[in-house]
Amino acid sequence: MAETIKVDIPHKLGRPGARQRIDEGFAKLRQDMLGGMVKFEDTWTGDHLDFRARVMGQTVTGRLDILEEHVHVEVDLPMFLASIAEKLKGRLRKEGQVLLEKK
Repeated sequence: MAETIKVDIPHKLGRPGARQRIDEGFAKLRQDMLGGMVKFEDTWTGDHLDFRARVMGQTVTGRLDILEEHVHVEVDLPMFLASIAEKLKGRLRKEGQVLLEKK
């Protein structure tokens, strides 16, 4: 069965600062996947981001909302990846905290 991962990542950057970091993170992600087997798409509407990644016949969709003190992320995993949902949730939380830490 498919599964949805939900993660809230706290930050102290305010909305504009968090948006900039996320933009930079997604740009790096797209660059890292360039020429690879992953097709990645993302669309911003205000402080809301919809994204989709396709690899080996599997599609992962998600969305995130930037709020003043945290970012709310939801990722829909297909049945094939649902078995590793907790591992992916931990990785998403960890990578998100690194991306959004105040420097």
